[in-house]
Amino acid sequence: MKNDFITLARERYSCRSYSSQIPEQSALDYVLECARLSPSACNRQPWRLMIISPDDEAGRNAVISSYSREWIAMAPMYIIVLGDPAEGWVRSFDNHSHIDVDCAIITEHLCLAAAEQGLGTCWVCNFDPAKLHEGLVLPEGLVPVVILPIGYPAEGSCIPEKKRKSLDEILLKR
Repeated sequence: MKNDFITLARERYSCRSYSSQIPEQSALDYVLECARLSPSACNRQPWRLMIISPDDEAGRNAVISSYSREWIAMAPMYIIVLGDPAEGWVRSFDNHSHIDVDCAIITEHLCLAAAEQGLGTCWVCNFDPAKLHEGLVLPEGLVPVVILPIGYPAEGSCIPEKKRKSLDEILLKR
């Protein structure tokens, strides 16, 4: 477990190599509870999570066929983050929906809580949503936003050097 937020933020990375060890239920419960507590625009909570377990062959096939990268098949589990546009907050000035923002917030809560528990994750957004929707037989109206592989990093995995812009490069001054 990480001792403070800055260490957690520095050490969390996009894991693309997983061991076959299945995460303990207590760790998953912790991660899901942290996600449940995440904020959303006007507290609408317009997201749903779907867990794809190691023994869900059809679910695993749907994930793998919607994102054709070899590494994703290594993950023992997946959390699918789904948005519900009917429940999302829409800004009145320009009709901008905050579904993607709300799904991003819950996903980052999942990622950071998982890292705290020693689990690896990787945001996957470049997938075929129609293929995933069909393969998982999702309810009409729910939109797949993120596939989040989750599991223990494979032995020998290490935290890559993070390349981030300096604070001067991202902070606008008035």
